[in-house]
Amino acid sequence: MQLKVEPEMAGKIVRCPGCNSKLHIPSDPAATGGGLPPPSGLPAPSGLPSPDGMTAPSSPEAPEAAQSAPGQEFSFEQHRNSRGGWEETDPANPNPWLALGIGAVATLTWYGVLFPFGVGAYGTNPQNTMDYIHDLFYERTWVNYTETFFFFWAVAALYLKWQKLNHQRAAMYLDVLPAEFGQDITRDNVASFIDHLYALPGRLRDSLMVNRIRKGLELFEVRQNNGEVSGMMSAQSGIDSARIGGSYSLVKVFLWAIPILGFIGTVLGLSVAIGSIDLSDMTNMDKVMKSFGQVTSGLGTAFDTTLLGLVLAMFLNFPMNALAKAEDDNLNNIDAYCNEVLLPRLNDGGGIAGGDTGGMMDTLVKAVANAQKEFLVDLNTLSAKIAEQAQNLDKRAWAHQERVDREFATALNVMREQMTKSVAESVEKTGEYMRAMASGIQSLNNVLAQLGEKQVIIHQVKKKGWFS
Repeated sequence: MQLKVEPEMAGKIVRCPGCNSKLHIPSDPAATGGGLPPPSGLPAPSGLPSPDGMTAPSSPEAPEAAQSAPGQEFSFEQHRNSRGGWEETDPANPNPWLALGIGAVATLTWYGVLFPFGVGAYGTNPQNTMDYIHDLFYERTWVNYTETFFFFWAVAALYLKWQKLNHQRAAMYLDVLPAEFGQDITRDNVASFIDHLYALPGRLRDSLMVNRIRKGLELFEVRQNNGEVSGMMSAQSGIDSARIGGSYSLVKVFLWAIPILGFIGTVLGLSVAIGSIDLSDMTNMDKVMKSFGQVTSGLGTAFDTTLLGLVLAMFLNFPMNALAKAEDDNLNNIDAYCNEVLLPRLNDGGGIAGGDTGGMMDTLVKAVANAQKEFLVDLNTLSAKIAEQAQNLDKRAWAHQERVDREFATALNVMREQMTKSVAESVEKTGEYMRAMASGIQSLNNVLAQLGEKQVIIHQVKKKGWFS
């Protein structure tokens, strides 16, 4: 494991964040080997020799691929799949049950410290400050006990969060990106940086900074794209910030509940005071004064519960905000390290000046793929519009055909009615003509019949010689 320190720390003694032992920082950079950090001793994941040709036994926490026997070969894909990350603990939220236990013990200890002041061990002067504090916690309603317990529970939660913050700060001293593997992080050496993170002590590598850098490097190992890594870093920063902000929910509940309990105690005290007023017999001054004493006692309870709630809330508010500010500063330091140290060292081969032909080809392929994707999207959009227009034309043609059919049917019906009427009129006139002709023929037949009868008579007369 390697540590990094600022130049102004040269010659000083510091504590190791991993084992808490004292370390002396050399004042002469040459004493560490010409100013270069010592090699980590990690073998290269793909079977390549370690930097500077130096080897050392593997760390007991190194990945299985790094602990393989000499001569055993692992492919790059097998080595990458054998890592799999590590189980991450919650970096901000304290264990509420542990905080509850600590708060209960602290509450009992506090009442145990105050107990002797109520039995006259240190005097019984009402003006004694400790006696007043004893009465404030002991001689009031259940509200004061609850306020005290909530206060120490919240303080225990803040203490556990402070321990987690110290753990995150200690991880900031780790040299997570050693320069011995190379100034630039490329596809060829990114596995060495990742293996270096896996070889760190488990207590320190499970931190916000190390986890974020590990995720960024593993994404870069797969994608080789600086933009995607930068986006992932920004998203992870937002997740960490939201997680830290949400870790204060329990403490904020206590900060809200303690003064509310004080107001509840005030209401209870006032109700007791008002209920204690007895003015039924004004002649009995002892009874009246006793009722007034109960009133003042109830008012004291009312005001003391509110006072205790406000004081405890004030004492709780300052450390909570100070701790929140410290966690925000630590998160900002992690963001600054990722933006100023990690991202500038990532080299995805996209620069032409770098001379990385493979990276240039990958960039070109990605650009063509993106252009093709955009073209397909535009083509799909255009096809959808054409289909929509064709559908609209079909609808309009169908509507026009329906209109033509409807108008044609109407005109055909009108023409049929007119023809029916004309034929009917012609048939009627023809009938009239036929009836008139039949009548004429009948008249002619009658005339002819009469003429025939006259001819017969004349013939008979001639035959008989009536006119000889």
